[in-house]
Amino acid sequence: MATHLVWMRNDLRIHDNYALYAACSDVNAEVLVLYIATPKQWQSHDMSPKQAAFIYQSLHDVQGALAEKGIPLHYLQRDDFSASVEALKDFCREHHVDSLFYNYQHEVNERQRDAQAERELSELDIVVQGFDDGLLPPGSVLTGNREMFKVFTPFSKAFVRRLHEGMPECAPAPKPRAQAPLEKLPALEPFDYPQEDFNTDLFPVGEKTAIQRLREFCQQPVAEYAARRDTPAIDGTSRLSVYLVTGVLSPRQCLHRLLREHPDALENDKIFSWFNELIWREFYRHLIVAWPALCKHQPFISWTKKVQWQRNDDQLAAWQQGKTGYPIVDAAMRQLNSLGWMHNRLRMITASFLIKDLLIDWRIGERYFMSQLIDGDLAANNGGWQWAASSGNDAAPYFRIFNPTTQGERFDKKGEFIRQWLPELKAVPVQHIHQPHEWARKNGVQLDYPHPIVDHKEARKRALAAYEAARK
Repeated sequence: MATHLVWMRNDLRIHDNYALYAACSDVNAEVLVLYIATPKQWQSHDMSPKQAAFIYQSLHDVQGALAEKGIPLHYLQRDDFSASVEALKDFCREHHVDSLFYNYQHEVNERQRDAQAERELSELDIVVQGFDDGLLPPGSVLTGNREMFKVFTPFSKAFVRRLHEGMPECAPAPKPRAQAPLEKLPALEPFDYPQEDFNTDLFPVGEKTAIQRLREFCQQPVAEYAARRDTPAIDGTSRLSVYLVTGVLSPRQCLHRLLREHPDALENDKIFSWFNELIWREFYRHLIVAWPALCKHQPFISWTKKVQWQRNDDQLAAWQQGKTGYPIVDAAMRQLNSLGWMHNRLRMITASFLIKDLLIDWRIGERYFMSQLIDGDLAANNGGWQWAASSGNDAAPYFRIFNPTTQGERFDKKGEFIRQWLPELKAVPVQHIHQPHEWARKNGVQLDYPHPIVDHKEARKRALAAYEAARK
């Protein structure tokens, strides 16, 4: 009897898991699943303790779901990717594995690890099969010159055309094996990595819960997404990012559920608005394959390497702690530090402030976000920061600089979001919430809130000068 091993990584689900489905296609094979934690690798990648905790709890969930199908999930822990390959080989020898199945990861270190694993397992006469876990494989959406797109909008249009030519299918969950269900499960030892509690009301663990949340969002809220997405005071987004990052949900499931509820989703601008965000996610994944240097903190636009960044630890700490004196920036950073999540519009505002107002290297902000985000994802996080830094693909022009005060006035007009996270401003009238110190000065009030750490007009001039000097 053949023994098939599924090497599970950021695909913690039993539905639409191509590797798992393929491994189970032989009804007579013994199917095993292995997860290998790599704490030192995670540390070098700045994984947040909240994400580590979410992954650990999700492992328990998927282990239980697999056990109901008669498939054991085994757990090992090794320091880094290189050691994980050795552990994988040892496991294959011990369990007499004939074939390995896994879903691709596209970051540089992960691709190098997988290439090493394929090479060394092949030497052991183990058949290795890899599968793409996205909507469309990197390299499959190209320009007429057979090159990767550098601009998002034509990529998005080409992406949709490819979907019309051949829609990626979802694989069903495997059928129960002969020995289902399993009663005794392999132990899941705690990660040797910091873990922090997270808000389980906002981010409940479990594949069934994630599927239900996707279903509910696609039934009605998705139609209101375009109108509500930029207002942080309301719950206008899907909150599915953590499930996509950890692989509890696949983007194919999102596409098919959306089309089931809205068959015209790819043509309906109002519905398509949310799906276009999934295409952004794919865009950034395709980019890191086409330009692997993006995974190594290198800017796509080479001249931006010459920007003379400022080193100011006090201002950096003020930004990190939400004490810049700009209410929308501070409320957003406190949301990040508390929840491990930040509204997308606020990610752009806070990134712009660090880069353009404080003139601090975008890579410092990128790493800080990864260290805090429960939904931290290298490709999307890097893409977002390089967009704000005017250094990436299809980035904001360097002379486009967000005014943090007017951004607050536009997207949190009444200060509802600000008041939620800055209770020290509760006495400030609505019309003054975005410039509270002006109100306090006129009314002789002492606020327990810092004055702005920079003057935006002067900071804007300094940023423009730094970028123009680098460009020349």
